[in-house]
Amino acid sequence: MTRSEAREQAFILLFEKIFNPEQTLGDMKAVAEECGTFVVDEFAERLGTAAIDYTPESDKLIEANLRGWKLARLPKVTLAILRLAIAEIMLFDDIPDSVSANEAVELAKKYGGDEAPSFINGLLGTVIRGKKAEPAE
Repeated sequence: MTRSEAREQAFILLFEKIFNPEQTLGDMKAVAEECGTFVVDEFAERLGTAAIDYTPESDKLIEANLRGWKLARLPKVTLAILRLAIAEIMLFDDIPDSVSANEAVELAKKYGGDEAPSFINGLLGTVIRGKKAEPAE
């Protein structure tokens, strides 16, 4: 399985989590495997878990960089893609930020509306620039 396919799996799990917040990733994974929808890849599980755990921080970054939007008004697909990409950008140092942003844009092209790819690209670009401007610890 490619990393792109694994990201798509993680996105699907994260999207489902928005509608079923009480359900654990393990429960969602078990249902997906039981139904034969897909077998969750190890990278997808790591990324999905990281994105779920990092959701409060991701949401703060999204809100801080929204112009003319409110977090609650974002399409759920866009929100799931942004949460996934931001967690990857902030927590997976072995993956270049540009790769994470590009993969998010590809997911937006596949699952989002016409404006989703450019919206996601712009917001993630701002997050990445802000990350680079932070002082090293």
